[in-house]
Amino acid sequence: MSFLKLTDVGFTYPNGFEATQHVSVAFELGETVAIVGQNGAGKTTTVKLMNGLLRPTKGELFIDGKPTNTMTTAQMSKYVGYVFQNPDDQIFQETIEKEIAFGPKRQKLAPEVVEKRVREAAALCGLSDELKEHPYNLPYSKRKFITIAAVIAMDPEVIILDEPTAGQDRESRQLLGRLMKELSARNKAVITITHDMEFVAKEFQRVLVFAKKQLRKDGTPREIFWDESLLELSALKQPYICQLAKAVGIQDVLTMEELGKKVLANEKYSD
Repeated sequence: MSFLKLTDVGFTYPNGFEATQHVSVAFELGETVAIVGQNGAGKTTTVKLMNGLLRPTKGELFIDGKPTNTMTTAQMSKYVGYVFQNPDDQIFQETIEKEIAFGPKRQKLAPEVVEKRVREAAALCGLSDELKEHPYNLPYSKRKFITIAAVIAMDPEVIILDEPTAGQDRESRQLLGRLMKELSARNKAVITITHDMEFVAKEFQRVLVFAKKQLRKDGTPREIFWDESLLELSALKQPYICQLAKAVGIQDVLTMEELGKKVLANEKYSD
């Protein structure tokens, strides 16, 4: 049984604007899933439905087999944590340690459990040496990891990241990739909204493509990035490695290693 499931879900704002429609998708624990699409495609609305920030106006949503229409937002957030795109929308404590500890304390956990959660989350996010710092003493890229750590410390089964690579350098992107692998190994589902196609090709097992308010395809990065009609419909670009391969007449690669092997194979057979 899928841990998180949406069945024919749609959402219309009170002003009558229909943001998303007919979304049916399920998520398993332990998987990493990227959600991609242009602005206005319905991505953010859909993920906000997953933890109760918004409520479906059509269809049903289930967490661990239970319908969420009887759950409060607080109850849903125990299972599904949401990290906002802008860390400054979440940070409000005077030290990083207090910021990360806030959620576990609200869960009324024992002090020793809170401390353990804070230390583990900080270590995962590269913040162990900065716990006593004021969050705004750190650069934007580091503040994003503070908000990720704060959600990890509450130990939800599903963690949603909204544009986590925005404003990040190469080192931070690598840390984020390692962090996601570790969360997956701990049987957490990691769902990520992103416009970073290079990151998607490298880090994700599964990709959901949204276009024109609907989920258009659910597949592997290879299936997504070599579906040219889908990319045209959703106004998405291939990762650079796919563009390079296409320019030299090679299809169906996602890495430089794959491209190199196909180039060598083509040269061999052309002799």
